[in-house]
Amino acid sequence: MRGYFGIGVEGISKAMNVGSIMRTAHAFGASFLFTVGAVYRRREGNLSDTSSAAERVPLFEHDRPADLRLPRECALVGVELVDDAIDLPSFRHPRAAAYVLGPERGELSPDLLSRCTYTVKIPTSFCVNVGIAAAIVMYDRTLTLGRHAPRPVGPGAPTETLPPDVFGAPVIRRKSTKHS
Repeated sequence: MRGYFGIGVEGISKAMNVGSIMRTAHAFGASFLFTVGAVYRRREGNLSDTSSAAERVPLFEHDRPADLRLPRECALVGVELVDDAIDLPSFRHPRAAAYVLGPERGELSPDLLSRCTYTVKIPTSFCVNVGIAAAIVMYDRTLTLGRHAPRPVGPGAPTETLPPDVFGAPVIRRKSTKHS
């Protein structure tokens, strides 16, 4: 899969949710993790982060939304159950993205929402657990941007194999030699 993604949370307070998100992000190949205004006991989060993700994937901790810095060309995507958000199944994920979810029993702050390039929602009747929401978003990204054999028309495994990657001929660049 080309591109990269990071995932983070704002205002989260339950360590087990943080650990779950970090472990799942590590499993899905996240390039970085981040928190904004998080208040949790890191030691407790390690109970659900059995892969020790924060030791293997960069973790950036910010005190407030204004402190959040992302790589150039990285789109911030808010995940929030609001009316004007894009339904996740209809969303085309950016190649370079940072997904941010809100706290338990709360929502993304207006400051952080205003910084989002896109806002998506998981089409459910009500909010799901923040760790589950993060997993759904990362799975959807993998499903839509990854290379997978096409789904069959009927139930069961794919009937077609995944075609091999096709690469063009090598491009050789030489320095231009200009004569004055």
